[in-house]
Amino acid sequence: MKRTILISAIVVSAGVATAIAQPRGAVDFQLLKISTNFISSPQFTYTGAEHEQFQADQRERWLEAEVTFACAPEFTDELTLKYFILVNGKLLTGEVTHVNIPAGRENRSVMYVTPKTLQRLMLGRTVTNNAVQNTAVQLIQQGALKDEISSQRAAPQWYATLPQVGGLVLNKNETPFMPLYWDRYCQIKPPR
Repeated sequence: MKRTILISAIVVSAGVATAIAQPRGAVDFQLLKISTNFISSPQFTYTGAEHEQFQADQRERWLEAEVTFACAPEFTDELTLKYFILVNGKLLTGEVTHVNIPAGRENRSVMYVTPKTLQRLMLGRTVTNNAVQNTAVQLIQQGALKDEISSQRAAPQWYATLPQVGGLVLNKNETPFMPLYWDRYCQIKPPR
């Protein structure tokens, strides 16, 4: 009996020492910062139009949700970022897949909500910063959740039980911001 207890104690001690000695696995991907801003439509001038050039109403604002994230591997073939934006009690969802992502802590992704969608959600009321109640982003690689971040303190996956409205959060290439800031944001995977 004493021998069994002694052997058990040695095995447990060895297991604890092994667990302590093993370094924690490195984190390959980490969401660092999320921010939301209201911005006006970009203004472009061009020639060759046969009709009067359209001028966007600069009072109308787009909602921009931008996330900064870190990647440890030298290059990552593909990452998907899922956005959850709670506006005036409605949970908007959208996702974007980025390709050819370099290592570093300054990788960025961005999504937008149109001025018309914001007007619809606000039921005719003025859009203010308080209209955006929370924003969350999930970073997914090959179907596995790697990290998640929220702009406001909340329980993990606070959005999971809320009814979701898809199709209203647009990636950069689906907006008039498409040709802007190519060096700032990660490359978006083109549709098939």
